[in-house]
Amino acid sequence: MARINEHYAKLPASYLFPEIGRRVRAYQAAHPDARVIRLGIGDVTEPLAPAIVAAMHEAVDDMGKRETFRGYGPEQGYDFLVEAIRANDYVARGVDIAADEIFVSDGSKCDSGNVQEIFALAARVAVTDPVYPVYVDSNVMAGRTGAVGPDGRYPGLTYLVGTEANGFQPEPPAEPVDVVYLCSPNNPTGTVATRAQLERWVEWARANDAIILFDAAYESYISDPDLPRSIYEIEGARDYAIELRSFSKRAGFTGVRCAFMVVPRSVMGTGADGARVSLHALWSRRHTTKFNGASYVVQRGAAAAYSPAGLAQTDAQIAFYMENARLLREGLGACGFTIFGGVHAPYLWLRTRNNATSWEFFDRLLTEAQIVGTPGSGFGPAGEGYFRLSAFNSRANIEEAIGRLRKVFG
Repeated sequence: MARINEHYAKLPASYLFPEIGRRVRAYQAAHPDARVIRLGIGDVTEPLAPAIVAAMHEAVDDMGKRETFRGYGPEQGYDFLVEAIRANDYVARGVDIAADEIFVSDGSKCDSGNVQEIFALAARVAVTDPVYPVYVDSNVMAGRTGAVGPDGRYPGLTYLVGTEANGFQPEPPAEPVDVVYLCSPNNPTGTVATRAQLERWVEWARANDAIILFDAAYESYISDPDLPRSIYEIEGARDYAIELRSFSKRAGFTGVRCAFMVVPRSVMGTGADGARVSLHALWSRRHTTKFNGASYVVQRGAAAAYSPAGLAQTDAQIAFYMENARLLREGLGACGFTIFGGVHAPYLWLRTRNNATSWEFFDRLLTEAQIVGTPGSGFGPAGEGYFRLSAFNSRANIEEAIGRLRKVFG
C-alpha cells in the first residue's frame, strides 16, 4: 500500500493561477470572438535581449563541438556566472559576498519552496499576508500546519498582516518565530521596504536568533537609489538572512529559468542538541543532492545579462515595463481607484470598487472589459477586497486595457 503525504489534502483544490485559467477558458469558450488582455500572471512579454540571445547561440555551438562540449556542470553554478553576480549585484553596491555563498538554480519559486527543507518541522514560520502563495503552500506540504481555518489561515503559521495603514509592510512579530519570509519589492502589493524598515527586521532577527528569507526577485525594478536592493546592504544582515534573486523579471527568463540564492557562511541555526549549525552547509548538501545544476547554455545567457550591452538592453526592458506601470497607475487613478505599488515594482495593487470581493471584481473585469487580473484573496485573507494587475504586456495592450477600464469604471 502506497501511503501518500496527507498534508497535501490541506491545500485548496487548485493553485491560484490554474483557477484563473479555468475561468478564462470558460469565458472564451462562451465568447470566442472576445479579445482578452491578460494582466494577471507576472509573465514577461518582451523577447530576450539581443546580447543574451547571442551568448546562448554561442553556447549552443559550444555544445556541438567536442573540444567545448560540457556535460554535468558544477551544481553551484559556473564561475563565469557566479563572478558576474558577485561583481554586479553585490560588490558594486558595497556588499561582500563570497563566490561559494552563491548557489545558482533554475528559479526563485523553486528555491523559496525548497529552502524550508533545511529547517526543523517544528520551526515556527512567519509570512506576510498578502503573500506569494508558494511560501505558505510549501510549508503546508511539509506538515508545519494544521488544516486551514475558517478565516483562510493555517494554524501553525504566523501571519503578519499588511494593510493600507502600514503601507503593506508589516512590523516584525511580537511572538517567537524561527523563520520569516519577506519579499521586497513585494509580490503581490508592489510596495518596497525602506532602509529603516529592513534595519528593524535585521535587529529583530538578531534579538530573536531568527532567520530572514529575503526574496528580492524584483530588485531591479527599484529606481530610488536610497532604497536597498539587497538585505545585505543592512549592517548585520549577513548573519541572519538568506537572499533569493531571479533572472525571470530582471532579464526576461521566465521561459528560460535561472536564479540564485545567497547563503552566507555566517548564517547559523540550532540543532536538536543545541549545537550551532551552518545553514550554508545544510543548503549546500541539499542543493548538491537534489539538483544537477542549471544548463550551461542558460547560464551563459544569464552571464550575458551583466555585459555592458546586456545591462543596457535589459535595463531598457525594465524601463518599458515600468512605463506600462505608470500608464496603468494614471489610468486607474483617473477612474477613481485607490492604487498601491507600480512605482518600484511591475505590479499594481488596487482596492476593488463598491465593496466587491476579489473574485467578484475578477469576474466583472473579465466579462465587462475582457481583462484578466489576479484576485487579491488568492494571496491570503488580507488580500480580500484587493486586486493585482501586472505591467507585463505590450504597450498597445496596456493602452487598450486603459481604454476599456475607462469605459467600464470611468
